[in-house]
Amino acid sequence: MEDKSRDPIQYELSRGASVSIIALVNLLVEKAHVARASDIHIDPGVHGVRVRMRIDGVLQDQYDLPKNIYSEIISRIKVLAGLRTDEHQATQDGRFRYVLPGDQEFIDMRISIAPTYHGENVVMRLLSDKAEHFTLERLGFSESDREKIATAISKPHGMILATGPTGSGKTTTLYTLLKMLNSSETSIVTIEDPIEYAVADIRQIQVNPKAGLTFANGLRSLLRQDPDIIMVGEIRDQETASIAVNTALTGHMLLSSLHTNDSATTLPRLLDIGVDAYLVASTVSIAIGQRLVRKICPHCKEEYTLTKAHEENLKIIPLKNPIKAGEVFARGLGCNECNNTGYTGRLCINEVLVADQDVKEAILRKAPASELKSIAVKNGMTTMLEDGLQKARRGETTIEEILRVVHD
Repeated sequence: MEDKSRDPIQYELSRGASVSIIALVNLLVEKAHVARASDIHIDPGVHGVRVRMRIDGVLQDQYDLPKNIYSEIISRIKVLAGLRTDEHQATQDGRFRYVLPGDQEFIDMRISIAPTYHGENVVMRLLSDKAEHFTLERLGFSESDREKIATAISKPHGMILATGPTGSGKTTTLYTLLKMLNSSETSIVTIEDPIEYAVADIRQIQVNPKAGLTFANGLRSLLRQDPDIIMVGEIRDQETASIAVNTALTGHMLLSSLHTNDSATTLPRLLDIGVDAYLVASTVSIAIGQRLVRKICPHCKEEYTLTKAHEENLKIIPLKNPIKAGEVFARGLGCNECNNTGYTGRLCINEVLVADQDVKEAILRKAPASELKSIAVKNGMTTMLEDGLQKARRGETTIEEILRVVHD
């Protein structure tokens, strides 16, 4: 159990009327950084304020703040992010950079404030330059999937799409690909909302709807910047999708993301948005579907053998290689290092759908996603579920975690 008496945030709160709001906000950011949190949620209630942090993709309660200092905390965050302190009934978005004490390391903070029934709700996202250090292997892509991606990015044109829900690591994957493509002979331009990682030698443009700079307008302008490779943060509408497809058709490589459940759903989704089937078939090279799952904590990891009961429960999952009783898997028992969750850190489970001739023909006849998936699996695609269970068999994560994240 954590010793609250040594927690600097609890100590600051114990000072009552003498509490330093500046120190308290700073300590919350530093605590989130140490805990490897991706987000800080500050949620007002009737009598108090709940602070939660999203650690390894799961929200965890951290502190209960008194309601009487909440308005000061909001004002401090607004000042840091350059937001209006006198506006309380509208949403506001901003960002600031926090320099960690004692070194040159910094954290970029993205702030979202929204009015709720009990007061303004704050979500603070912690951004860093971690994408600079990632490779496809470190992200969790298998050797066969890395080969498929390498083949796709070696082509001078075409579309590479990363798909999945919010928080599934799509942006990190796209930045990793940009890092692989980045060279002095290549012109790379991005248009994003927001810019999550700053990358050296790549021109990055922030969407600004108030100034008329949308994804669609920005993409049109980028084509006059003589790019070889373009990354569009997200394809959200027909206009952006049409320009993106035509960009890929005219000799550019285009990387982007879509919100879909899996890689096979990506192609019908483009048709639904309003892109012609022949254009989708002509431009899409690969679709990468992915999710993030928690890794087993190495400090409390133990092996166990599956029982017959486990095997029976898992029979409902359609697998190429069914899980059998007697197989050895791993799990985390929970310890101080992982805050008794049994997990520390995350890795990617994924599937890479290659738009080969069979898939292109299916797109042209507007086949459903289920048929596209069947064709891709027949031609060698490993599904996210299979990929995740392979990682569970290797002791990297648990069966329960894979089933929690992948809903088939």
